[in-house]
Amino acid sequence: MELDERPPGGGGDGCLVGVIRIPVKIVAVLVVLPVRVVWELLVVLGRAAHRHVLGPLYVLVVEPALRVLGRVLATLLKLALVWPWVGLWRYVVTPVGRGVARLGRGAYAHLLVPVGRVLTAYVFRPLWSALTWAGRGGLRYLLAPLGKGVAWVAWALAMLLFVWPWVGLWRYVLAPVGRGLARLAEAAYRYVLTPLGHGLAWLAAAVYRNLLRPVGLGLVWLVVALYRYLLRPVGIGLAWLAVVLYRYVLTPLGQVLLWAWHVAGRIAGALWRGLKWVGRVLVGWPAAQVYRYVLTPVGHVVREVWRTVRTTVREVRAEVRRALFGGPGREPARSQARTLGSTTAERNTPAPERSLHKQG
Repeated sequence: MELDERPPGGGGDGCLVGVIRIPVKIVAVLVVLPVRVVWELLVVLGRAAHRHVLGPLYVLVVEPALRVLGRVLATLLKLALVWPWVGLWRYVVTPVGRGVARLGRGAYAHLLVPVGRVLTAYVFRPLWSALTWAGRGGLRYLLAPLGKGVAWVAWALAMLLFVWPWVGLWRYVLAPVGRGLARLAEAAYRYVLTPLGHGLAWLAAAVYRNLLRPVGLGLVWLVVALYRYLLRPVGIGLAWLAVVLYRYVLTPLGQVLLWAWHVAGRIAGALWRGLKWVGRVLVGWPAAQVYRYVLTPVGHVVREVWRTVRTTVREVRAEVRRALFGGPGREPARSQARTLGSTTAERNTPAPERSLHKQG
C-alpha cells in the first residue's frame, strides 16, 4: 500500500497547493489515523459487549424479571381495583336492584294503579270540570275587560315615559342645535379651512420643488456612485477571492482529508487483521495444539486407567463375596457405571464367575 498515492485531480496543481498539502498530510497521519483506529476498536468492543454480555443479560435476567413484575402488578391491580367492584356489583348491587325492581313493580301494580284510578274518577275529573266552567266565565266577563284596561294604561305609560320625551328632545333641542352647528361648520370651512388648505398646498409644493427633489436626486446619485465605485468592486473582489480560495485551498484540502480518511481506514483494517492473526497465532493455534496433542492423550490415558481400576475392584469384590457367602461372584446391576455418551463400560463389564464347587 502506497501512502503517497494522490487522489485523481484535474490539471496541474500550483505551488500553493503543494505547500498546503504537505502539512495537511502530516496532520492527517498524526490526528486522523489514531482517531480512526480508536473508533474501530470501540466499535469492535461495543459489538462484542452487545453480543456476549448485554444481549444474554437482557434475555436471561431483565426480560424474565420484567415479565414477573408485570404479572405481579397486574394481579395487584386486579385485587385492588377490579375484583372489589365486581364483587360489589355481583353480590350487593345486583340483588338489591332486583329486589327494589320487584318491590316497585308490585307497589305499582297493586297500590299506585288502583289509587290513581280512584283519584281520577272521583277527584280529578270533577275538579277539572269545575275549573273549566269557572275559567270560561271569568275569562269572558272579568279577565277580557280587565286586560283591555291594563293594556291601555301600559300603552299610555310607555308613550309618556319612552316616546314623547325623546320626540320633544329631538324637536325642540337637538334639531335647532344641529342646524346651528351645521351653519357654523359651513362658515368655518368657507372662511378658515379653505384658505388654510390652499396655503398648505402651496407650501408643500414649494418644499417639494426646492428641498425634497434636490435632496432625493442627491441621494440617488450618492447611492448609484456608492454602488458603482465601492460596493460593486468590493463584491467582485470578494467573489474572486472566494473562487480562488475554493479552487486552490478548500478543494485540495478536502481531497487531502478524504485521501487521509481512506488511508486511515486501510491502515486500521490492516491493523485489525494483524491483531486477529497475532491472536490466532499466539493463542488459538497453541491452544488447539495443546488440546489435540496433550489434553486428549492424557484424557485417554486417565480413562483407560480408570477402566482398569474399576474392573480390578469389581473382580476383587466378586472374589470376596464368593469367599464369604459361597455364591457366584456377580456384580449387582447398579454397579454398571455409565459414561457420557459411551458404551464401553457396558461392554467391559466382567462376566459372572463360577464357583469351584460347581466346577468340581
